[in-house]
Amino acid sequence: MAISFNNALGMQEAVLTTRAHRAGVLANNLANVNTPGFKARDIDFKQTLDRKMGGGNTLSTLSTHNAHFGFNNGSNMGAERLYRASMQPSVDGNTVDEQIEHAEFMKNTIEFQAAFTFLNSKFKSLTKAIKGQ
Repeated sequence: MAISFNNALGMQEAVLTTRAHRAGVLANNLANVNTPGFKARDIDFKQTLDRKMGGGNTLSTLSTHNAHFGFNNGSNMGAERLYRASMQPSVDGNTVDEQIEHAEFMKNTIEFQAAFTFLNSKFKSLTKAIKGQ
């Protein structure tokens, strides 16, 4: 009898890849904290995960002419990058608040580690089931 990892592990792969993508977006914000005119970005984790899992409201477009371009929102992995509202505007137009970005990055890291721990426990359970323990 074959084991279906998709059924056994559920959505953990999508959770981990979405968390990793969000970590990259937040790290980019932190790297550009002193870049004039840089706008802080983030992704909506729940919305992105819903898209990856095939549920939720997905944006679809209808082309009415052959010369029309296809829709591409410039995002990666189905994640729409949203602009973060600035709590304190900067003179140079940069909207990155270093403390908020650090807090969001750490929160995302903790949630990534929790998802990874959950995935690890799933693999341990599968191993025990295969060995018959």
